[in-house]
This record gives sequence, C-alpha cells and structure tokens, in this order.
Amino acid sequence: MRLVVGLGNPGREYDETRHNLGFMLIDRLFERAAGRKFRDEYCAKVAPIVVAGQRALLVKPQTFMNLSGDAVRPLLDRYGEGDAANLIVLSDDVALPFGMIRIRPGGSAGGQKGLKSIIDRLGTQEFSRVRLGAAPDHPINDLTRFVLSRIPKREAETLDRMLDRAMQAIDVIMSDGVERAMSLFNERVQAVKSEPADV
Repeated sequence: MRLVVGLGNPGREYDETRHNLGFMLIDRLFERAAGRKFRDEYCAKVAPIVVAGQRALLVKPQTFMNLSGDAVRPLLDRYGEGDAANLIVLSDDVALPFGMIRIRPGGSAGGQKGLKSIIDRLGTQEFSRVRLGAAPDHPINDLTRFVLSRIPKREAETLDRMLDRAMQAIDVIMSDGVERAMSLFNERVQAVKSEPADV
C-alpha cells in the first residue's frame, strides 16, 4: 500500500494556514474519493482510499510538524513494508510562489521541519514529495507568523487551483511514476530568498 502523508499541525488554530497545505490536500483527496472516515493510529489520522486504481492510506500526523517522522515511520513499517518508495509526502514550501507545485523524487528537507523529521526517522531522503507553494508575494518581517496565518479569501481561487493540480499530480505519481509527474507538472521558478519557518 502507498502512504500519502500530508504535513501540518493539529488544532483548529492552524486550520487554513499555509503551513497546513499538506493537511488541506489530504482532506481534498479524501473528499474526492468519498472516504468513509479517518481513524486514529500511531499518532496520526489515517484513512484508506483508492487513488488512480491503487490502494492508498491517507495520513495526517498529529504530532506537530517537527515530529512528523514519529507518526510516519511506524505506519510505513506496517502498511508500506518499511519501503520509502511507497511514501509520498505533501508539504508547504516557502521557496515556491503560492499556487505553484513542485514534484521531487527525493532530496534534502530544504528547511521544512516535517520533512527533516521524516528523513531523520527513515534514515533516507529517497521518497517522493509534492511541494505546495507558500511564499509571500510581498516583503514580510516574520516568515513564521506569515505561514501560520490564515490564507485570505482573496487567494481562495489560487488555493483551489493549486490543490486540484496537486491531486492530478498525485494521480500520475501513483499510476505512471514520479518522473512522469515531474515532466507534466513541474515549472521553472526563481526561488524566493527567505529563511524557512522554524515551526
């Protein structure tokens, strides 16, 4: 079974924030698949669904972002044979413009604390990830506060397009592999030079 893990922080105060884009995408996948319900397992909310004709387990770690690996490791061992090739991680990325997605087959955490925790607990960087753009479009003084603030209604349309595009990318990863998804969905972008949020 493939694990599709969305990163975020539990608690209503974090709902609809840029740092919870991973959770938002999981919820959208769940709704599209008409999932029955999430259950609690290994410090996570999990729900089995079918994506692109294949079984998948949706996962929302409830450990807070910087301990995400503590939930992912036992779930991957139980449902994904402990193989990082069976893992797809969805996370916000402050180096990408809001509305853009980027698929990668592996690599460093790039300052994203949830990814770092998963890499540390698995002992490998070799797992697929879908990065969801969260960068500000204007100068800010406090990046942490920015990513933990709610996404304004004026950006709702951009958010919807990004999440829908990301769902399509996940379908392709599941059916045709990460390289094919990269060729279809990745766009070139000048990285925003700012410090990643330490949350």
